[in-house]
Amino acid sequence: MTRTPTPEIVEGLLSPADQARRHGLRVMKGVALGALLFMAVLFAVAFALQEQYEWLAYVRAAAEGGMVGALADWFAVTALFRHPLGIPIPHTAIIPNRKDEIGRNLGEFVETEFLRGELVRTKLESTPIAARLGEWLREPSTGSGTSHAERVGEEASVVASGLLRALSDDDVQEVIEALAREHLIAPEWGPPLGGWLERVVEGGAHHGAVDLAVDSVAGWLEANHDAFRGLVSRRLPSWVPSIAQRLVDDAVYNEAVKFVSAMQRDPRHPARLAIDGYLARLAEHLQHDPATIGRLEDAKVAVFDSPRVRELAGEAWNAAKSGLLTSLADRDSALRRRMTEALVQIGERLVTDASLQRRVDTLVTDAAVVLVDRYRHDIASIITDTVERWDPAETTEKIELMVGRDLQYIRLNGTIVGALAGLVIFSVAHALLG
Repeated sequence: MTRTPTPEIVEGLLSPADQARRHGLRVMKGVALGALLFMAVLFAVAFALQEQYEWLAYVRAAAEGGMVGALADWFAVTALFRHPLGIPIPHTAIIPNRKDEIGRNLGEFVETEFLRGELVRTKLESTPIAARLGEWLREPSTGSGTSHAERVGEEASVVASGLLRALSDDDVQEVIEALAREHLIAPEWGPPLGGWLERVVEGGAHHGAVDLAVDSVAGWLEANHDAFRGLVSRRLPSWVPSIAQRLVDDAVYNEAVKFVSAMQRDPRHPARLAIDGYLARLAEHLQHDPATIGRLEDAKVAVFDSPRVRELAGEAWNAAKSGLLTSLADRDSALRRRMTEALVQIGERLVTDASLQRRVDTLVTDAAVVLVDRYRHDIASIITDTVERWDPAETTEKIELMVGRDLQYIRLNGTIVGALAGLVIFSVAHALLG
């Protein structure tokens, strides 16, 4: 059963604006009722005195028509929101009884008349979306001391921080490990690494690394002569004189220095050629030798399955997460400053770059049209579902507050039009029959 709305039902839910509308509605109801009462008093006076004053017959006819018009319009307006006089007359209390149907019809109307791709496209194509966005982004600090770019960066930082905090560290580590296994560990390293090393050797790109290694050895030899003392002599028999032992150590050291110096001077030194040959053979074996490929794969798996490597991966994620959260929370951090600068630069380009404007406008327009065409029914269903959830009495009260004051003007106009119609009809009939 439909509940008859009363002021107490939604009194506590009315906003200040609704309170003002209620006051205006009551005033207009009083005016319309006053017009009806005026017509009733006028009819009674004219009806009582029309025998003495014939012209009062015209007044009586006008008042009679005014009362009929006022009562008819009162019935029509009241029937929209409730049963007149509480009597359940058919086709009255239309809004509370047909609330859901009205919501469905309104949703269908919005869906068919407003949520159409061509309408959305026409509107968006006539709007310089990118230029307006760019102007808004590049605006300097306002009275609050925060520019629009800073506000966007701040909101983005809040969202990003929330996402980071919502992420489970264990889940993230599992995802990272799964991705690493799928894209890093599962594929064989030997053939691609061997192909890369082959190209390096063919191009001589490794010579710089060899030069660096030779120079490093030469520098170490120069600074660590004492390290050769006893290197060979301690392995000689004890009867060999000590001076001979020192000569042997010095000889070994001098030969090492000569050997390294020769490698520094001669790009075609046999040791360099031996290194080239070894690297070439290694590149070949990495690509085609199953044994070499297998050893590399075993070493790779052993490294990545090491608990310490997993622990380091977890520590790296925690450190990165902590650093990001700190930077996102600090308005003066380098990350936040660069974010703001990037947004300002984007805004500048959106204002000055016509081709970028066209691309952004086209992208936004196409995306909006696709969304509207694909989800127009779901969007319109928001209206239907919302109206269905409304309480009938509360809905009636809200709608009456929105349009009821204007509907009271219909009652007032009906009183006036009815009075004029009654006067005209009586005058015509009196002229024709009198």
